[in-house]
Amino acid sequence: GCILDGKLYPFGEIERTENCLRCSCNEDAIRCCSLFYTPIGYDKENCKVIFNKKSCNYDVVQKSDPSKECVVYSRV
Repeated sequence: GCILDGKLYPFGEIERTENCLRCSCNEDAIRCCSLFYTPIGYDKENCKVIFNKKSCNYDVVQKSDPSKECVVYSRV
């Protein structure tokens, strides 16, 4: 298998690692890509970005009330 962040994964496709990556593991290497996109277009003055490990995504919430989401215009 392949070791990533101290954890052993079996050869083949890995749908989701603990760090929100999708990977392909073979005898030569492990190749991964992220399952999330970083928000870049939002009201930076009134909102903040928090990583949600359960959903493997960034939540953009109001600084004054984190229970309320902000509109995100673009992600990369």
